[in-house]
Amino acid sequence: MSIFGILMFLILGGMAFWLLLFLLGFAVPFWITLGAIDQIRPKRVFDEEEEA
Repeated sequence: MSIFGILMFLILGGMAFWLLLFLLGFAVPFWITLGAIDQIRPKRVFDEEEEA
């Protein structure tokens, strides 16, 4: 039974490791980039309403 516990620990630890690797390598930089682009790009909502 202790082999099953060790195996489950390794499986869950591996899943957590790959999830953190994905988050730190792709999801967080993507989120930061989208936020930076949204802050840099000017809002055009009011200009379009005035032209129409």
